[in-house]
Formats: sequence, C-alpha cells, structure tokens
Amino acid sequence: MTDEYYMLQALKEARKALEIDEVPIGAVIVMNGKIIARGHNEVEKLNDSTGHAEIIALTSAFNFLGSKYLPEATIYITLEPCLMCAGALYWSKIGRVVYGADDEKNGHRKFVIPLPSIEGVGIGPWPFHPKTELVKGVLKEECSMLIKEFFKGKR
Repeated sequence: MTDEYYMLQALKEARKALEIDEVPIGAVIVMNGKIIARGHNEVEKLNDSTGHAEIIALTSAFNFLGSKYLPEATIYITLEPCLMCAGALYWSKIGRVVYGADDEKNGHRKFVIPLPSIEGVGIGPWPFHPKTELVKGVLKEECSMLIKEFFKGKR
C-alpha cells in the first residue's frame, strides 16, 4: 500500500467528522501494512478542545497495542498537526508522520521558532521525536478542499 492509499483512509475519517459538523480532519495509524487505529475530530461532540483526530487515533492505537510508544507506526493526517498534537506525537515516538494539507493558521510550524545550529548540528525546529520521519503534501489538494469547503459553508 502507498502513502496515498492510507491518506485516502484518513480522508474517509475526515468525512466522518464533516457528517457530525466537526472540522473535517481525519487520521489513521498504520503498522506492518495494517490500519490499527482511526480518528477524526470530535472536539464539539466531546466538548473537549483536545479531541483532535490525532489524539483520538493515538489513544486508540495505545489501547490496541497495550503500549505507549509507536516507533514502528506511521500516522496519516489530513492536516498539518497543531503544536498540541505534535507534542503528543513526540511522546508517542511514532516512526513517521505523513500529512496532507498545510495549516498556515494553526499548524505546528507557526509556533516553532527556528534556532541556529551549534557546530553544524541543528537544534530546531523539530517538534517530533528525533527519529520521526516527516512527509508532507500527500493528497494535499483533496485534504485542503475538504477543509476549505467546510469553512466556506460556515461563513
């Protein structure tokens, strides 16, 4: 399976959020070619500002595996993680983070200030675990359009 295939699965989760009038963001966590957890935004439903797709999916994966670390897993998220979710992903030690659309307004990159390197070793900006690989822009247009349409309908 490809990154695009799993991002399509995350988009299905985002559409579930849309159906319940949540910001349409979805996430799936994959390990050994199998989806082990799914999540979509449930902030309004749970009345909980931490009810982001990534947090829901991470909690599900931890429960499924009986472990608090996911070094062999990949999370696919339709939108760039916010700083809170980047922190949760850091602590999970997840192997890969793959996201679709950039989030200029609330994405983690807005809040992480680049720091100079010391003797050629970069000390920032990297909010994820040092061993985590980041891939961005997978099905970017599809992910972006879903969110744009949601907010267009709210105006």
